Amino acid sequence: MNPSTADAYREATAASILGLVVNFSLAVIKLVGGLLGHSFALMSDAANSMGDVLASLVVLFAIRVAQKPADAEHPYGHARIEAVAGSNVAVLILISAVWIGWEAISRFSTPHPLPPIWTLGIAGGNVVIKESLYRYKVRIGRRTGSSAVIANAWDHRSDALCSLAVLVGLLIVRVGGPRFIWADEIAALVVVAAISWTAIHLLQQSASELMDVQANDELVEQMRTTAMKVGGVKNIEKFRVRKSGLEYFADIHVQVDPQATVEEGHAIGHAAKEALLSKYGLLRDVLVHLEPYRRAKIPDKF
Repeated sequence: MNPSTADAYREATAASILGLVVNFSLAVIKLVGGLLGHSFALMSDAANSMGDVLASLVVLFAIRVAQKPADAEHPYGHARIEAVAGSNVAVLILISAVWIGWEAISRFSTPHPLPPIWTLGIAGGNVVIKESLYRYKVRIGRRTGSSAVIANAWDHRSDALCSLAVLVGLLIVRVGGPRFIWADEIAALVVVAAISWTAIHLLQQSASELMDVQANDELVEQMRTTAMKVGGVKNIEKFRVRKSGLEYFADIHVQVDPQATVEEGHAIGHAAKEALLSKYGLLRDVLVHLEPYRRAKIPDKF
């Protein structure tokens, strides 16, 4: 299924709003639970959720701006703002991870009360909610073909694993007693590692998009096959597809009969462009370059 650009943006917006509401609610619950229950692991997980809230806000803003039509200053549109916003969020998340890690390490030598048993319920409930969000967003991402939504889904999966680490840490503290109080800080450091990995992955993804990385091979090959089926297209010499936010831009070198007129070549190129734009809803534009077709020379036999 190849959704239209409007469908993809609508799905991404709905998923981001849902994530925003759920993450904010979980952040408040975990922060209050961590403060009242004396669990730094829960408070660290709350900071993780607040980072997700910030990311969702930035994504929503970026999606809104990305849908603005092209203008004189931005002839290619505004879709790339998503990558710019994503890189900034990644840096902020990394800074928060360093702060949480420092606090967790400093608490190893500081005596503090055992977390009450009800903190286990908060951690366990968060695992279930985050895993459910992951499954929901993966379905949307696969249906719309949106890599951004799929990446966000995996962020929820990493959050579920973080909460699982917090749950295990709290269980160790509750079963082992005061001599295992360090397990709460260890769980917090596991959360820090997960936050850092997510932030670095987001930074790499955003930087890669800003540097016009080629789209995945499977998508490029599918588009190449579509263009080759257009009447008059003899061969495709070059085919470049770059991602910009939720959308794609393509540059294609179409080889046509060298005896064809300029008008005939133009019609073939236009047909190839229309075939691609009509089949791939997230393809914003296609730049077609025409070249004369030359058969490959067969080497002489000796």
